[in-house]
This record gives sequence, structure tokens and C-alpha cells, in this order.
Amino acid sequence: MTDAAEHPAVEPGPAPSDLVASAPRLIRASIENLAGIAPHGVERAELIDGIAELEAAIATAQAAQAEWIRAFARAEAAHQIEKGLTEPEKIDRTIAGQIGLACRVSPTEGRTRVRVARDLHQGLDRVRGLGHAGELSAQKVRAIVAETSHLDPAERAEVDRLLRADGVDGRDGRGVGKLRELAKRLAAQVAPAKFRARCIAARTGRRVTLRPAADGMTDLTARLPAEQGAACLAALQKAFTEVAVDPAPLTRSRGQVMADTLVERVTGQAAANDVNVEVQIVVPLEALIDPHSPLPAEIPGCGPVPADLITTTAGEKAWRRLLTRAGVVIGGDSRRRRFSGFLAELIRARDRWRCAESYCDAPAREIDHVVRAADGGPTTFDLGRGACQFHNLLRELPDWEVERVPDGVLTTAPTGHTYLYRIASVAADAST
Repeated sequence: MTDAAEHPAVEPGPAPSDLVASAPRLIRASIENLAGIAPHGVERAELIDGIAELEAAIATAQAAQAEWIRAFARAEAAHQIEKGLTEPEKIDRTIAGQIGLACRVSPTEGRTRVRVARDLHQGLDRVRGLGHAGELSAQKVRAIVAETSHLDPAERAEVDRLLRADGVDGRDGRGVGKLRELAKRLAAQVAPAKFRARCIAARTGRRVTLRPAADGMTDLTARLPAEQGAACLAALQKAFTEVAVDPAPLTRSRGQVMADTLVERVTGQAAANDVNVEVQIVVPLEALIDPHSPLPAEIPGCGPVPADLITTTAGEKAWRRLLTRAGVVIGGDSRRRRFSGFLAELIRARDRWRCAESYCDAPAREIDHVVRAADGGPTTFDLGRGACQFHNLLRELPDWEVERVPDGVLTTAPTGHTYLYRIASVAADAST
């Protein structure tokens, strides 16, 4: 394996144009050859050697991909400027959208990959070289880039030098967390004023998010200033201590007491299980016909939940039902909303409350006319799709096209590449 310490920026040099043009085909052939190697009859030690080499190959491939991403970003920016699109935000959006689709990830992740590829060429030469040599995984490289994103190229170069002085070479035993903390400390040391400004700016990003977890659970996450987060945790730990010293038998674990206390204090209820709920719930039609149906209900953004666990909640409940048949939303009852609002709910539920664009997991905060309303597109169930703000704006940029096809929604990118997002078509009238 190449010693990246001897080659600070191990990366490919210029290649003949015909070789570059055939690179995607050669890459595919290499992958197919690699996939055809079956490790049968290999000694245990050799299996470990193979695993280690494959891990290094993955790191090298990810570093090479970053070079291709950077090259595309530069070429696409030049192309858009030549065509008259000069707004940086729109150029950034069309680049991130295409990278996300090509990599089968969200546009947010696509934008992150573009910025990582850019910053690696602005002061982090040795870190980039370690990636090309297979010594640093993309995850570790990204951790370093993230903690130095506020620095200028000269300051990044100093962090790059200090990382080497600290022995960072990919074989020093540091995991992602330790490497991230080291990069953060070095960045603060190199540019203390910028570090302080970054911390102050981060406080404006305070937020609370909810994500589905396994087995009918959710992860409620709060992004808080460090001292506030520590204070919240200390208060919840104190609540457990108070329960633990009570003479009554202890029937809940530390984690359960802390979780229950959080719910009680946030909602103002006396007990966590007494929360009042108003839930939009997706109910399989089969479950209404057969009370013993094993099909679960589903809560927006939280995933499937056994119906009996929901109905045993002690607080007051108000249900707004959406009906499905064979997994496709076909209608519901609109007790509290006018037709247009309820139609939006049906579309979001059909798209599982996520953006109906390939590889995007963002919440469907907007409803997009697949055929633009300005072009005469009707406001119907089949011709609407849930969309995040990014993709709702992206389709308005030059050379992007979105159309309804029998299997779903087909997006055509400026390069001519097409991406199909499957959406079921139903014959039922959404207003019934």
C-alpha cells in the first residue's frame, strides 16, 4: 500500500481524454470483477487481510469519487454561467441536485459531498493524500473537513500540518470521534476568534427534531448550546435519583424514569402515559374489515405502530383517519379541514410524508404540481406529489424536467440523465 506520509497529495494526474471518457465503463468492469471473487477456502488470517485491503480500496474509491465530484461541480458551474445563470444559490442547487441523484443520496448530502471535495483542495493536501492512499476513510476525511470548514485555505493548511505532527496517518488508532475532536481543537487553536464566532452562530441553529426508530419508537433530539444540554441531562438524572431514594419499590430503569420525566415536563402532564394526542393515522382498509388483521396503523413521520398500543393511551384522543388499500392511500375522512387541505394530507400520506423525489428523505413540506399549474396542470391526487422546498425550487431551474409517467414521476436532469420515483396511481376519487 502506498505510504501517504511520503506522498502528501497522492492523487491521479492528467489522463488521456479517451481514457477519461471510458472511465465509467472501466470502473464498472472493475466492480464486477471484484464482486466475482468468492472467499471460499481462504484461511482466516488471509480473510482479515482481504477485508483490510477492501476497506482501503473503498477509501481510495471514495477519494477518487470526490475528485470527479469536484470536476463536475466546476464544469457545471462554468456551463450554467455560460448559459446566463449567474446566481450562486441557483448554481449550487442544480449542482447539488445532480450529485445527489447520481450518488443516490439526498440533495443535502449531495451538497455536502461537493463542499468536501472543494475544501480538500483548499489547504488539506495531506488529508486528501491519505484518502487517495486508502489510509483515511471518507467518514474520517469528512470529519476533518467539517471541523475546518470555517477556516481559510492558509489556516486549513496549518491544521493539516498539525494533524501530521500529531501522528495522524490512518494507522494511529484514532476513530472518527477522536479524530473529529482533535481537528476541532486544532482549528480552535489556529483561529480562536473564528472558532468563537462559529460557536455563537451555531446557537442560532437550536432546534428539536423527531425521527422514526425501530419497534414503534421515535428519537426526539434537541440541538442545544452545550451548557443547556448538560443542564437538561443533569435535571433528568436528578429525577431518577429522587425516584431511587423513595422507599417505594423501583419498577423502572434509569433510562425509563428519565424518558418519562422528559415527556411529563414538556407536555405538562402528571404521567407520561396520560398525554393528550391528536393523531393523523393511516389505517389499512383490511384492518377495518377484519379486527384481527395483523396490518399495523401508521403515524406520520413515526412509522408503523400496533393499533392496540395507540388506543391504550390514557389521555384524550382525536383520530383523523386516512384509508389505504394494498398499501396505497385511497381516501379518508376530513373532519377538520377543507377539501384542498385534506387533499394535501392525502398526497403527503400516499408519499409517506417524505419528498417524492428519488433518494430524498426530507419532509414533504410542500405539494408540487407535477404538471405546473402555470402550464394548466390540474390540482388532482394523481398529479400532485409531496416535495421538500429544495426539489420544489430545483425543478424551476433551467434544463430540469418533471413529468408523470405510469410508474410514477420521472425527473430529467440537465445532463439528460433520468430518475424514476415510483408513485402508485389509484382510481379512487381523493375527495371521497
